[in-house]
Amino acid sequence: MPATPEQQAADGQQGALSTARTVSTIPRAERYQSAGDSVCPALHDDDGSEKEKQSTGTEAHKKDMWIYPSEQMFFNAMKRKSWDPQERDMRYVVPIHNAVNEKCWNQILEWEQMHSTTCGAPKLLKFEGRAHDLTPRARFFSLFGYQKPFDRHDWTVDRCGKNVRYVIDFYEGKRDPRNPQAPSFYLDVRPALTIESCWDRMRRFVGA
Repeated sequence: MPATPEQQAADGQQGALSTARTVSTIPRAERYQSAGDSVCPALHDDDGSEKEKQSTGTEAHKKDMWIYPSEQMFFNAMKRKSWDPQERDMRYVVPIHNAVNEKCWNQILEWEQMHSTTCGAPKLLKFEGRAHDLTPRARFFSLFGYQKPFDRHDWTVDRCGKNVRYVIDFYEGKRDPRNPQAPSFYLDVRPALTIESCWDRMRRFVGA
């Protein structure tokens, strides 16, 4: 995402899209600026729009949390990546995107509970989208006919001064037969492989 908000209508856009943004529950690390650009969700400089101020709440709260892009920003980002976004879909796509990111963060917090005695308030430092890079786990299981993830993110957590990278594989989930049109996702969230994370994975596997 660019450093400043892209809240202007795209070339050829037929209708108006919302520029209101939603504050996430994901705390932002104080040193996020030194970590480089992040993919959505992202904190951008305030463009001064009244809608954004109403959506994001107080400035103090805004500085503490990552903020999701608006429908307009999301649409512009998809256009910039040469995708074919449909304006009518943005009202559904953006809330789904936000909900999936919230679920990612909650699953990361479950892992971080193992380190709660040394850091009780982990924060998110950086997001990276790596859709074309299969993780070793995803590549291994694909050899046996399992579906490949449709997306991958690497999220770097600030564990009270220590950088900890998490890997998230996004899979299509099982459809609800009662509502087959509803999107379904499965998230495989785990710390990237290190000596410490191997120990964490083992502890989680045995329920320690």
